[in-house]
Amino acid sequence: MLLKSSPSKEFTALQIAQLIDAKVVGDSSTVITGADELLCANSKDISFYSNDKYYSQFTSSKASVIIIDGETEIYENKTFLIHPNPSLAFQTVLKTIFSDRDIRSAFKNIHPTAVIDPTAKIGDNVVIGPHVVIDREVVIDDFTRIDAGCVLYPLVQIGKHCHLFANVTVREEVIIKNRVILQPNCVIGGCGFGYESDPHRGVVKLEHYGKVILEDDVEIGSGTTIDRARFKATRIGRMTKVDNLVQIGHNVEIGMANFIVAQVGIAGSTKVGDRVQIGGQAGLNGHIHIASDVQIGAKSGVMTSIKEGGMYVGLPAGPAMEQGRLHARLKKLDQLFKRVDALENK
Repeated sequence: MLLKSSPSKEFTALQIAQLIDAKVVGDSSTVITGADELLCANSKDISFYSNDKYYSQFTSSKASVIIIDGETEIYENKTFLIHPNPSLAFQTVLKTIFSDRDIRSAFKNIHPTAVIDPTAKIGDNVVIGPHVVIDREVVIDDFTRIDAGCVLYPLVQIGKHCHLFANVTVREEVIIKNRVILQPNCVIGGCGFGYESDPHRGVVKLEHYGKVILEDDVEIGSGTTIDRARFKATRIGRMTKVDNLVQIGHNVEIGMANFIVAQVGIAGSTKVGDRVQIGGQAGLNGHIHIASDVQIGAKSGVMTSIKEGGMYVGLPAGPAMEQGRLHARLKKLDQLFKRVDALENK
């Protein structure tokens, strides 16, 4: 259940339609005071519908106004707002309805418990929370926020309008560009997983002297780890969004506007193109290339390079249609064995 706005804050369906540039179907004077999901909404709420999985909730919802796309069939006794992207439109509505909700931090400027090396360069309007540690020659540009407990190692560079949530660790020489969001407890620039065997010394750890570069508008989820390169740079392209608990290995290069879902693992030196989507718990082998516009299904295991865009699923991963045919044949395997046994007995 979403929070409700104050009772005095009311909007008509027409006002909301004008806000999101939508067409009203139904009573444009319908008043709403809150927003909620289809199942929990009441007669004073607005909601949205954009996924066929929730059709039964859509048809039974008590919301007085629902945002839908132009392909959805409407029904009587309800006001609808027609918009090409209902989910995105609903986000705009939420910001409007809950604009008076105050969740701002009490901490402003630089907290007295922060430990900042004298050689660090701090820009204008930077907020540094309690117990932050900023080591030598760190550069933090204007309007960036560093929340409580973050640790920035030497020579880190952070651009404008970034937000590092609590307990983020950024290792030495990492470069974070503009408008980057790092969710709590992620680690950027840890050593890569590299070892060699030596007959005299046993297992020898390979030191990693490279860096990590996060381009503009990247977001990294809670608990995610991105390893530094052994020599050059692990790079995350602009507008790429990485979910929680993802492991990205050393020397990985990820392109622009990728979506990487929770618990994905990408082994070292793999290169991923632009607009790639990787489903939860998928694993990518090291030293392979993934073309642009590829979708990798959840729990898939990508063992070799993918040279063309499209949907890939399975272990080892292959084109979705091909894997579907193989799965259908596997389901008939027991029946086939029984037929073979019957023929042999005959």
